Amino acid sequence: MNNNTHKVIPDKIPFYRDVRFLKVFFQILFVIVVILSAGFFYSNMLNGLRRQNLELGLSFLIDSEAGIEISEGIDFDPSETFLKAFWVGVVNTLKVSILGIFCATVIGFFFGIARLSNNWLIRQIASVYIECFRNIPLILQIIFWYAIMLVLPVVQESIRFFDSIFINVRGVYVPSLEGTAGLIPWLWYFLSGIIITIIVVLGLAAFRYFFQFRERHEADRPSFISNIIFGAKWVAAPTFLMATIVGWLLTPEVPFELSRPELQGFNFVGGINFSPEFTALLIGLAVYTSAFIAEVVRSGIQAVVKGQREAARSVGLKESQVLRLVVVPQAIPVIVPPLTSQYLNLAKNSSLAIFIGFPDLFQVGEIMMNQTGQSIPIFAMIMVSYLIMSLTTSAFMNWYNHRITRMGRST
Repeated sequence: MNNNTHKVIPDKIPFYRDVRFLKVFFQILFVIVVILSAGFFYSNMLNGLRRQNLELGLSFLIDSEAGIEISEGIDFDPSETFLKAFWVGVVNTLKVSILGIFCATVIGFFFGIARLSNNWLIRQIASVYIECFRNIPLILQIIFWYAIMLVLPVVQESIRFFDSIFINVRGVYVPSLEGTAGLIPWLWYFLSGIIITIIVVLGLAAFRYFFQFRERHEADRPSFISNIIFGAKWVAAPTFLMATIVGWLLTPEVPFELSRPELQGFNFVGGINFSPEFTALLIGLAVYTSAFIAEVVRSGIQAVVKGQREAARSVGLKESQVLRLVVVPQAIPVIVPPLTSQYLNLAKNSSLAIFIGFPDLFQVGEIMMNQTGQSIPIFAMIMVSYLIMSLTTSAFMNWYNHRITRMGRST
């Protein structure tokens, strides 16, 4: 008896039921819907602007005078353009963000390490600091510090530190470096130092690549880029410092001089003045963010294996050396990613300056909107500016994190 088995050949699946086709089709359909929706809303926006006799464009930035006063920042005259006014706001935001990041990092690392101290009092003080400042809204802290700045002594009764730093109701006055007639000649030496450094590093890299390791096999010979990195690491800084110091000594006049604040009449002359608005904003951002950074540092340090501390102590290292040489270097790769988020938050939180009248990017943009009526272009410029600052910060911190992680793996 023959049992003939016949293979059943399935019919070809229609294209509209093919999973591969459906995946591509629905993605294309989604993109088309998004484009059509964006076009619809853009068209409605243009029609609304036309009904208000407004045009969507950026020509107003350079075609008309700003006519606004900006109380703080780089030199600005009301007769200058709106583009210059916007740039003043950008510079003010960058200044408070960079200083805030630096101060918050220093304070955060200090209290993060203090939170793990063996001393009960230090540990409790750090805990109270962290829990208080990170649980109070930032806007309240900024207004609180601004209120304190407004009740400080008058100029003649300023709080003094070392006869160089003065704090009063008009802000904080600190010494500054000012260029002299010898600055331009010294800058030529400075530029020459950069060129000499590049030449020395490239020459060392070429020597190591072609002569010092010539007996090695091609596969074992360090690459030319590796030799450049070696030269930049060990030769660049001494060469550059030597060239700039020689230039300083050869310059007839000192390139910089220290300018100290001096009371003349009813105000101080010389040095740098940080206004009450800038000072309150900086303190608020630094203190608030440092409380979060302290927790990041604490968790990063606790992530280091306990055996690393014990091994360091067993070779005779002091507690401070264990922390500085063993624990913190291993904790840095853990700390950097959340630290980046805190830096980004600080830069974006600087927009709260509008509540105390500091002319940052957002406040200057709002004044420009009131003057021109161009809300949409100015809002777009503000958002793009914050986006560029955030992406730049993220890129730098990601590069740094990748570098220290790679160095840790190589060791």
